[in-house]
Amino acid sequence: MKFQLNGSVDRVFRDSQNPKQVNSRCKIKTIGNYALSTIIVLLSWGSAAPTSAAERLTLRIGPFEQSVEINDLETFAETGKLSPALKPYSSLLTPQVQQLLTKRLQIDPNLTEKFINDLLSSADGARLLDQIGLALPNSSLEQLQAALFLAARQANGLSVLSFLRAYPEESVVVDASSAIAIALQINTSYLQSLAIEPILEQELAATDEATFRPSFDPTAMGSQYVQERTLRLRDRERHRTIFVDLYWADNPSGPLVILSHGFGSDRKFLTYLARHLASHGITVASLEHPGSNFESLNGVSLGTNPQEVLPPSEFLDRPKDVSFVLDRLTEMDRGYGTLSDKLNTEQVTVIGHSLGGYTALALAGGKLDLETLREFCKKRDPLGRSPADWFQCAATELTDEDVQLEDRRVVQVIALNAVTGHLFGTKGLTQVRIPTLILTGTEDAITPSLEHQLRPFAQLGGSKYLMAAIGGTHLSVTDQANLNDALAQSTLVKELTGEDAEPLRQLLRGVSLAFVKQLTPEAELYQPFLSPAYAQSLSTPTLALRLNTTLPPTLATWLQVLSVPNQQIALRLPKFNQWSIGTIRWPFSSSVKPTQTDFGNA
Repeated sequence: MKFQLNGSVDRVFRDSQNPKQVNSRCKIKTIGNYALSTIIVLLSWGSAAPTSAAERLTLRIGPFEQSVEINDLETFAETGKLSPALKPYSSLLTPQVQQLLTKRLQIDPNLTEKFINDLLSSADGARLLDQIGLALPNSSLEQLQAALFLAARQANGLSVLSFLRAYPEESVVVDASSAIAIALQINTSYLQSLAIEPILEQELAATDEATFRPSFDPTAMGSQYVQERTLRLRDRERHRTIFVDLYWADNPSGPLVILSHGFGSDRKFLTYLARHLASHGITVASLEHPGSNFESLNGVSLGTNPQEVLPPSEFLDRPKDVSFVLDRLTEMDRGYGTLSDKLNTEQVTVIGHSLGGYTALALAGGKLDLETLREFCKKRDPLGRSPADWFQCAATELTDEDVQLEDRRVVQVIALNAVTGHLFGTKGLTQVRIPTLILTGTEDAITPSLEHQLRPFAQLGGSKYLMAAIGGTHLSVTDQANLNDALAQSTLVKELTGEDAEPLRQLLRGVSLAFVKQLTPEAELYQPFLSPAYAQSLSTPTLALRLNTTLPPTLATWLQVLSVPNQQIALRLPKFNQWSIGTIRWPFSSSVKPTQTDFGNA
């Protein structure tokens, strides 16, 4: 079962709500499938058998509805057998889903009422109930609270099916689009990243912020006039046409900067940054990857295999695109045209976003670990995974086990919200010996912080910086002129954009300029803007900004424990919004379960 996609990976999740772009009949089937599995995740709370129990789930998408009997789900949970009504959902009702249906969340009966009250009175609990209310549009807050209380009081604990049985109506109506929206934001990696927000915010806090008094503002445009030109470069050997936007000043200095966009985006994604750097005398080339840009997604069918959306070859072709462009720019630099002596292709800084972040790290010397990736992807299922966790599995179809993608002309990289996950295994990034800056957004549901940036940061073998946006999301750094703000606000995935994210884009301007300037005689002048105090000086109450060269000690210990499967760890965390988390007992091989109580083996 598939539906047609038109747009970027960031737009894909928005466009699934647009009936003009998605075939309705296919959409109903696919979203209905996903919503069924989603609601299993969403409602992994409940338990009880009230006098008025729900008997069916009704999945709603627009004017269409289809029902699933809860008895059928119970039979599947107990036996693994699918009734005729459930067979259309067979691709999503996996053994992992069956296991999830039977799992129960154990709470000490003596603490149940306090736990539920604390949860419902917290900002996080209120937000969760609001989101579940969107997914269950016919439900009142009182009904949700009542079902949760009834379920939590049962001696055998909370489970998906028992929550449904506790629901005080005959039918539970599920809005499929809203259910998908919540599922994309409650994947395990994302929840883990949310849990480490207070660690990053508090343990990376600068102690000398008050004394930070810079002599100039690196976020201000430079004095040089910026020229722009678009190149069309044809790689005949690989049959790829690559468009490149060049930005340069009359008196360029320092290294060449290459910009690499994310999956389903284009070369305009960081135009504001390109113009900023060029105004300070740094030549910038923003290229467009033809196999994974916005245009490449037109007419693509999204099924259960990531290779149907992202060709495996893109993991090789993207770094090769950059090397090819550098070859051609070298020829231009040595020629007699306008760009002669303006392209320092022997000293290159690559700045990549999302899949472009992967591209940058591969060029920096990161080694693909296909064996580790295949092991991870064998266990993948539609539940509990972020979109990047799913997309990375397209690379499992690569046949070359010893891929060489490093380009020695690349001497620095900046990876923004990078897709890494298991692509480099546990040791592949130790080969990166050049200066590297990683940006992570703690509320990025596409490439969650812990799996895709923090764990990889710990592996890096050279000098490195970690820039953390506490509350930042996947699109927060994107050029606003190249982002439909109305669409971003209606996205299925939460995005912090517009004016709220401007401090992060300011920080990116200043830090990127200072980072690139470290390769010039002005390095010492710009060094203060690579400090914790500078990043924190741009923070706001809704977007705390941090910059450091190491992970917080607590998080470093956490990652060491994470490297050993099926371990539990107890951490004392700071206050998490309005919900004070005490000791978390966390089985990292399963879903995140933050609470003040011991969840046992749920």
